[in-house]
Amino acid sequence: MPKKTFFNLSSDKKNRIIDAAIDEFADKTFHRAKITNIIENADISPGSFYQYFEDKRDLYKYLLSLLAQKKMDYINQDLMLNTEEYNFFYLLKELYQSGLKFARENPRLLLISNKLINEDSELYREIIGDNKVRSEEFFYKIIEEGVNSGEIRSDIDLKLLSKILSSMFIAMAEYIYKEKMLYFNDMSVIDNIIDIIKNGIKNNNTFYEEGKK
Repeated sequence: MPKKTFFNLSSDKKNRIIDAAIDEFADKTFHRAKITNIIENADISPGSFYQYFEDKRDLYKYLLSLLAQKKMDYINQDLMLNTEEYNFFYLLKELYQSGLKFARENPRLLLISNKLINEDSELYREIIGDNKVRSEEFFYKIIEEGVNSGEIRSDIDLKLLSKILSSMFIAMAEYIYKEKMLYFNDMSVIDNIIDIIKNGIKNNNTFYEEGKK
């Protein structure tokens, strides 16, 4: 986390540093990004940077913590605090729609997140690890409520499904960005995801015997 001196800066100076960091990490992977570029674009001295952050990794981790918080701001908090009052698939759709809205309105932040996922598994585990655990715990909670309400099969593996849905939530934003769908008003991609989760991929109108075609 940043040093106390960073939080004592004026809002304008803090935002300049954050904006410069976003530009650098959105354009380059973590390992290729340069502190010198951030310093130059933020209009601060090299010595000042190390008064605010331990190193590039410290700044990067702080930036991703801001990204995670910004994602949370897009989620309807009433729904998240009162999940037991809502249908499981309605909750899931709302959650995925919030992720899509975040992706559309914050494409530079999305780029940083996607680069982290694709670049460095060790760095990804270190930075995203805690957030991923919290995400899986949340999905576990609403899946369990879905089982109790009868919406979801009682024999489902809750832990496995929570990992799958959490991973799909991350993969959805990456897919939408790569397919250049960020600025489409059509929300059918969310409906398609929910349909796959709800109904699976098996053609129930066709008889088959396992192992044979």
